[in-house]
Amino acid sequence: MKIGIIGAGQIGGTLTRRLVQLGHEVFVANSRGPSSLTGLAKETGAKAVTDREAARAGQIVIVTIPEAKIRDLPKNLFEGVPPEVVVIDTGNYYPRERDGRIDEIEAGMTESRWVATQLGRPVVKAFNTMNYKKLLELGRPPGPDRLALPVAGDDPRAKQVVLQLMNELGFDGVDAGALDDSWRQQPGTPLYDKNYDSAGVRQKLAEAQRERLPQWRASGSTAGDFAQSA
Repeated sequence: MKIGIIGAGQIGGTLTRRLVQLGHEVFVANSRGPSSLTGLAKETGAKAVTDREAARAGQIVIVTIPEAKIRDLPKNLFEGVPPEVVVIDTGNYYPRERDGRIDEIEAGMTESRWVATQLGRPVVKAFNTMNYKKLLELGRPPGPDRLALPVAGDDPRAKQVVLQLMNELGFDGVDAGALDDSWRQQPGTPLYDKNYDSAGVRQKLAEAQRERLPQWRASGSTAGDFAQSA
């Protein structure tokens, strides 16, 4: 399968490595351009490309950049990309540590719904709850000790594509509902940055509370916060 990856940080680099190992043809991009990715390309065999080329690379495009940087992507990035191409959003909103304030998310919009509105393209929320080192190292064949990850989105076909990709990577995928249900897997929820099997993931999704915890909201009262819009 041909897969485009926009973002070559911890998650993007990990997925590049794992997916090439699985035999996929990977096209990876970042904000600094293809010349900055020669090392990763040489290491993995992935092809370093521009954002626009990654968006047109094949059947899946994975967007894995800091939340605030979504606004820096070209507004017509997915113009002309066939509707059957699945776009995965792996992002999380960290207003205090990194992203600054995003008003729509602060007002209650789910993070990936905001990403979809910025991209002008439906997305599937996935690969956002697990640390990159675990994503690199903890994949296992199907069995009782296998870890699971949630997948949320509005298109059943697109979710099935992502669930199959997770299976290849060594994790059980759990259907976490529609994109507007993806708040259940955002930072601060019981599932975030924890290891569970499929039953545990379903339980923690059910236990999640909609209100965002204070430490995961933008605030102007603490030194070091990014209270202004980023």
